Amino acid sequence: MSFDFDAVISRYGTDSIKYDFARERGKPEGVLPMWVADMDFPAPQEVLADIQKAAGHGIFGYTEPKDDYYNAVAHWFDSRFGFSVTQHEIIKTPGIVFALAQAVRAFTKTGEAVLIQTPVYYPFFDVIRNNGRMLVTNPLVYSNGRYTINLDDFERKIADNKVKLFILCSPHNPVGRVWTQDELEKINGICGKHGVLVVSDEIHCDFVWSGYTHTCFGLLNENSIIAASPSKTFNLAGLQVSNIFVKNAQLRDKLNAEIRRSGYSQLNTLGLAACQSAYTKGGAWLESLKAYLEENIRLTREFLTAHIPKIKLVEPEASYLLWLDFSNYELPQDELDRRITEGAKLWLSGGTIFGADGKGFQRINIACPKTTLLDALGRLEREFR
Repeated sequence: MSFDFDAVISRYGTDSIKYDFARERGKPEGVLPMWVADMDFPAPQEVLADIQKAAGHGIFGYTEPKDDYYNAVAHWFDSRFGFSVTQHEIIKTPGIVFALAQAVRAFTKTGEAVLIQTPVYYPFFDVIRNNGRMLVTNPLVYSNGRYTINLDDFERKIADNKVKLFILCSPHNPVGRVWTQDELEKINGICGKHGVLVVSDEIHCDFVWSGYTHTCFGLLNENSIIAASPSKTFNLAGLQVSNIFVKNAQLRDKLNAEIRRSGYSQLNTLGLAACQSAYTKGGAWLESLKAYLEENIRLTREFLTAHIPKIKLVEPEASYLLWLDFSNYELPQDELDRRITEGAKLWLSGGTIFGADGKGFQRINIACPKTTLLDALGRLEREFR
């Protein structure tokens, strides 16, 4: 079966956050948006057909899934990552960020410390600060174009601040690392030693590139919380569905209780249909998409090397979100951001929104047709050559 990822489909006029809100978000008209983490590809046709079938019924009442939904989710993670989960160990939420906020409230008290590894997905900061918890950072170490974990700092920060909860980003957004099993085991050992609960955001686990293997943190520690969703994998973010895996019954009860306190209950009816369909019928589409995205990564790497060598690609081990190092230009972050938006007419994610450690970097989303990507790279070349 062949899939056409080269087709350019206009998203303007659809109330897309990515395309239709430049002015509202302080960007100049005419910028090419390559920022937020959704793709410019339609979901698989089989998934669209199942959504249309569900919509065709015409009644959108409160909906709960039955065994087929849970079996589809469980089979996906067992067959691809060797992580087995049963129906009663799955908590459904409208999104991972919502689940992270609930976990922060369920497992920590006001003023207690929560640790993250920067630069990192910026909502991590919000779910900690907005809930009155103390933010503690373990900055990743950037050396020779690659990020690693400072384990001594990791343990020291935990001990000194009496950290109660650690939000792991695995694979890591934005730096594109796939943590090795050895790295994860060391993290697990330190957290176990100090009684720290690990909540692992694994939303990018389906986009691990050739030569790398994703290790689900739940395989190392059954007393952890694993957050996953089909939203990035199948471009379903607007349908708001995610699955949180909690094997420990006490942890599961506490998280469920916090979710109930928020007033949330049933998920989006069409989101449930899409999730089940994607995990049941979307495998071939995903493998074809991954091959296309790896070509986009190759194209980006070769273009930068040939035409803008001062911009360095942090080699991605996972994710269609690439981390670009502009530090050779020695620009203040605000000037770099201005040249990106006003000079290159690109809307990227400026590095410092991921933490101070992101200074001198930009994140670019390459989940788009090649013609769109080449347009973006050409704009960078004209501004930064």
